Parts: sequence; C-alpha cells; structure tokens
Amino acid sequence: MVSSSKKSKKSVETSDLKSEGRFLILHNDNINTFNYVIDTLCDVCNHNEAQAEQCAMITHYKGKCDIKKGTLDELKVLKELLLERKLSVTID
Repeated sequence: MVSSSKKSKKSVETSDLKSEGRFLILHNDNINTFNYVIDTLCDVCNHNEAQAEQCAMITHYKGKCDIKKGTLDELKVLKELLLERKLSVTID
C-alpha cells in the first residue's frame, strides 16, 4: 500500500511538471526580417531588445529557439498572437 501511494503522488508531480514545463518555440522562416521578429517578440512576449535579438539569432542559425516557458494555457494565448503576426511557432 505504501508504494502505491508514493506512485500516485509521483504521478501527480509529473503531471504538474508537464503542464507547467511547456515551451513556446519560434521556428525559422524566410519571410520575416530580424527587426520584425525582434519587435514582435518585444511586443507579444515582453522580451527586452537584447533577449529578442538573441532569440532571433538562435532561430536563424539553429532553425528554432525556445522563446517562452509556461503553462499550456499561457502559451496558447501567446502562440495565437504570434501566429496572427505571421511568425512560425509551436508549443512543445
């Protein structure tokens, strides 16, 4: 019995981590300029300019970059706003 209660507690903790440990990922495209991406990340994700520039550079050279961590509900809102601005984003 003790092991089963430990197992259910661990299951709940893992579930909590999954719901809060999601990432919003920016994917590289050949459409948007660096300045547009930087401005959009500042406006939508509240990045400062240096942070937004770093995310844009990582995305350009590596193909994608984690731009925000949070719960699924929080990230869905940001994803929709970024999609409206024609950025390529996913939640992982």
